[in-house]
Amino acid sequence: MAATDYEKKVLYGITKFPYANDRQIAEIFDIRQSTVAAIRKRLRDEKFYRLYAVPMVQNIGAELLTVIYTIFNPVIPLKKRIEITGEKIEAAEEIFFSMGEEDKGFSLSFTENYTTISKINDIRTMTFGSLGLLDETYPNVVVFPFATSKTYRFFDFAPLLAKLFGFDERDGNVENFFPVNTLSLSRRERQVFCTLVKHPDAPSKQIAEMLGITRHTVGRIKKKLVNEGHIKPIVVPDFRKLDLKILAFYHVALNPHNPPDFERDQLASLLSPEMIFFVTRRFEFAALSIHPSYEAYKMCKTRMVQKLRENNWVTLVPHVRTYSLNKSRIIKDFNFLPITKKIVGC
Repeated sequence: MAATDYEKKVLYGITKFPYANDRQIAEIFDIRQSTVAAIRKRLRDEKFYRLYAVPMVQNIGAELLTVIYTIFNPVIPLKKRIEITGEKIEAAEEIFFSMGEEDKGFSLSFTENYTTISKINDIRTMTFGSLGLLDETYPNVVVFPFATSKTYRFFDFAPLLAKLFGFDERDGNVENFFPVNTLSLSRRERQVFCTLVKHPDAPSKQIAEMLGITRHTVGRIKKKLVNEGHIKPIVVPDFRKLDLKILAFYHVALNPHNPPDFERDQLASLLSPEMIFFVTRRFEFAALSIHPSYEAYKMCKTRMVQKLRENNWVTLVPHVRTYSLNKSRIIKDFNFLPITKKIVGC
C-alpha cells in the first residue's frame, strides 16, 4: 500500500477504533478533522476496508464457534467446486466465512448446537465424497463451545497494521471476544439488533427511517447493545491492497499431560501482530495469521512452534496450511446476518 503517513494513521485508527468518529480519530493522531474525513471517504469509496457489526450470538442462543477445514483432491477446478458448495453448503445460515484454494479450504460458523453443525458437515462430506473431491480424509471439525473456550482475537487487524506501518501498538490486554452473558430482547430491540448487523455503518436516523421508529429510540437501543457488549464492531482491511501475500491456518492439539494454564491465559503468549484470529479451548487451538511474504510467515511460524516446544505444550507436529492470497478465493465473505436472523427471529 503506497500511502501517506496520514492515510496510514487514519486506516489504523479506523481499524483500532471502529466506532470512533472523525473528531475522535483526529484528536488521537493529531490530524485535522477535515483531513480525517477526506481520507476516510476515499478509503471507504475505494473499498480499502469494511466495517462489520459482530453479533454476540453466544448471548442469544448459539453455543458453538466451529472451524471446519478440508483437504481436497483437486480433480474439480476451484471455480466448479465453489458453484457446487455455494448451492449445498455455503448457503447454510451458520457459516459466516469460508475460503479456499484448489486443494484445501476452511470455513467458520456460529451454531446453536452440535446437532446443527453435524448436519452441515454430513451434507459437506456427502457432497465432497460423491464428487470424489476428498483426498482420503473426512473434513476436520473443530468445535469451540463459547462456555468453555476463549477467543483472544476475532479478525483484529490493528496489531498487524501497526507493525506494517511502523506504529507503536502497546495494547497488551487479553480479553475473550465472546464472553457469555444472557440477553433478552424485546421485539423492537430485535429489529434494531438485526438492522445494525445488516447495516453496521448506517446512522441512527437512517435506521429509524427503515424501521419506522424515532431516532432517539434507535440511539438508545444501539447504545445499550454496544455498551453492554452484545454487538462488537470490527474493521477488515482489503488483504490485497495491503500487499499481503500469505494467510496461514493453524490447528494445534496441546499436550494433555502439560497443557498451558487455561485460566491464566498462558496461551495468549503466542499472540503476535500477524495473528488476526485465535480461539482456544483447554487442549487445542485454531488460529489465522497473515503476512506480506512467505519468509515473514516462516519466521512467525517458527517463533510460535519454538514457544510451544520450549514449554512442552505440544507433543504432535502442529497442523499448518498456507493460502496464497493471490490464488485463493473468499467463497463466503463475512456475513453475520443469516445466523442473526435465524436465532433472533427478526
